[in-house]
Order: sequence, then C-alpha cells, then structure tokens
Amino acid sequence: MKNEKLINDMCKAMSDKRAFDITIINVEGLSDVADAFIIASGKSAPQVKAIFDNLEFEMEKQDVFAKSKEGVQEGRWIAVDYFDVIVHIFQEDARKFYQLEKLWINENNVTKYED
Repeated sequence: MKNEKLINDMCKAMSDKRAFDITIINVEGLSDVADAFIIASGKSAPQVKAIFDNLEFEMEKQDVFAKSKEGVQEGRWIAVDYFDVIVHIFQEDARKFYQLEKLWINENNVTKYED
C-alpha cells in the first residue's frame, strides 16, 4: 500500500490519545477520492476532538497538512482529508450508525492497527 509510513504515523498519533478500533481500508484502485481510509473511534466528543488535535499536531510536525477537515466543532464525526489518505474519527455510536466501513471493505483490503 502506498503511504504506509504516513498511515502508520497517523494511526499512532490517534492511538496516543486512546482512539480504538483503528481500521485501515486500502481503496487504491477502488476510489478516485483517496488511496486509503483510516477509521477510528473515541468515547466522547472531547476525546474525538483530542484525537483529531493530536493527529493534526503530529502531522504538521512532519509538514503534512490537511486539505480539508469537517465536523471538528461538533466532535461526533470528524473527517480529515490528507489527499491520498482520508481519516474518519467517530464517536462510537455514530460509527455504528453510519457503518462507513461497509461501503469499502472487501475480503482483503482491511488492516486493524495494532499499537
């Protein structure tokens, strides 16, 4: 998968703020939007925002800046577009409701991040 180090660094930054169920979906060749999606969960709006803040902080230290970000104020579902990688950080109940993974998962394009 392209951008493997970047994806790992993003997952680590989120894990450092106790994001859980971090899932990497390789959509290279399946989507024109990105090569990979990372989906992570937090327990509450403050935690989701803290996960996002740390992700942004750690990426900016590497001179990696988001093209766009949505949902930061509410903290229920934050989507961050890093061009080739799109990160979704959900509150647990929102993730269950939207089931975004089901849109892109096939039998061999999913990896669970293990810290």
